[in-house]
Amino acid sequence: MKTSRSLPFALLLLLVPCHGFALDLPRSGHAVFDRAVELVVDNFYDTSALDRFSAAVRRQVSDERGRLTAKSSEDRVDAAVDTVLASLGVSHTGRFTDDTIDYYELADIFRFAIRNDIKRLFPPDGEVRYAGIGMVTRVEGRQRFVSDVYDGAPAARAGIRLGDEILSVDGLPYREIASFRDKIGRTVDVRLRRHRDALPITVTVAVERLQPLRTFEKAIENSIAVTEREGRRIGYLRLWTLSTRDGLDIVARELAGGRLKNADGVIVDLRGRWGGGPPDAADLFVGGVPTFRLISRDGKDMFGTVRWQRPVVAIIDQGSRSGLELFAHALKVNGIPLVGSRTAGALLAGRAFLLPDDSLLEVAVSDAVIDDTLRLEGRGVEPDIAVPFSLPYAAGRDPQHDAAIMEMQRILTKG
Repeated sequence: MKTSRSLPFALLLLLVPCHGFALDLPRSGHAVFDRAVELVVDNFYDTSALDRFSAAVRRQVSDERGRLTAKSSEDRVDAAVDTVLASLGVSHTGRFTDDTIDYYELADIFRFAIRNDIKRLFPPDGEVRYAGIGMVTRVEGRQRFVSDVYDGAPAARAGIRLGDEILSVDGLPYREIASFRDKIGRTVDVRLRRHRDALPITVTVAVERLQPLRTFEKAIENSIAVTEREGRRIGYLRLWTLSTRDGLDIVARELAGGRLKNADGVIVDLRGRWGGGPPDAADLFVGGVPTFRLISRDGKDMFGTVRWQRPVVAIIDQGSRSGLELFAHALKVNGIPLVGSRTAGALLAGRAFLLPDDSLLEVAVSDAVIDDTLRLEGRGVEPDIAVPFSLPYAAGRDPQHDAAIMEMQRILTKG
């Protein structure tokens, strides 16, 4: 089933024209740094920010105490690129290397932008893959905690929970990619601490070959659930990203004729990983077009449009970014309550480029404006019901989800 939608953000971004902007900047002689600088100067959407960017570049190239040169170490180059990009102070602008999960997920999202190199980067067929277990971590202080567990992925099946402190993998420090490389089809022992003062435990997890966008689609599908509270059926789904080809169609099918069809209300979890997607994605819940379907003589349905017309509550946090923020904004202005914490404030249009070392550079190439004047970049969307969430040692507890359930129960009871 395919619903009619606007061009997805990922495609729209590739159609944005880019114009050069002449700046007389010194060159370091290092191919990666110099190419990154060139791409920003030629493509960054806000030319007024290029003065401070230029000053940051000159400091890196001209500072005699630690001047960047063609022979500079990899760590020095990494730091220099990160520093000059940070001077721009916006989202959708950063460099990603192949020792991170972000690199593979963004490579799949921006696969059209790097299409000329995709088969060389991911032989033999150009399908983006990496060895992993389907979890993402975040460092707080000096400790590393599980910040995302993809629904249905190996980490979830093994019982790894949100907020677990990760101590080691197979006895070595955790590395996003290196800890699982060459271990597909085998298992790893993840040593973790679930409670602050508890003894560590070891969880055995299968390593799989993960295709990022397909993994997100499976996670969206596996997240869908219906629970009964006080005689009411409350549905739940999590939109990990809007950038997949079929993610929104999976949701539409479940709303129209699947597991969510008979729910009294639905909780839409927008605490995702990436945004993207069509600008009208929220029309599934707030659009004016009625649900429309065709029924063949054998009784099979084919949905043309889907519109959920029962209560909705959404969950947001800093993981709600880009297209998911536009989604959250659309829900809010239509009176749908948002539960959680402020969104990322990261709504620009980004474009991806390959650097000489095959790292991925994302550059913000267009501003994003809602109704002529509203910009969410640097601002975000505020929740209607603020619920803080502390990650360390959460042991799988999710107060934002619990608050959304309570709000849905209140709405359904009120009628």
